[in-house]
Amino acid sequence: MNSYESGLFAEFLAKWYLRLHGFRIVKSRYITGRNTGRAEIDIIARRHNLMIFIEVKRRSNVETAWAAITPGQSVRLRRAAENFIARSNWTGDTRFDAILVCGPRIYWARGAL
Repeated sequence: MNSYESGLFAEFLAKWYLRLHGFRIVKSRYITGRNTGRAEIDIIARRHNLMIFIEVKRRSNVETAWAAITPGQSVRLRRAAENFIARSNWTGDTRFDAILVCGPRIYWARGAL
């Protein structure tokens, strides 16, 4: 499995995990358009009045997964979320999470970004 396929599999696991926790997947791989700094949100999920924007990383251990989320990437994620919120007219609560897939384990960091 190459790194692209591995990333897709990690996103699949993350979506499955979120569904088990009562979230509905609103959008996967949301990409902002041109002239917006071009950013991607791996998963956008919703439960009641809460919309979460999730970055998914698959690495061999937690430390390298956290290191893979750079400050610049966090800024782009927030910019893309602002774009999504403006387009969807969302007025509820929002949160930025990270889901780290390390081997068979899934770590969900709520409010991490």
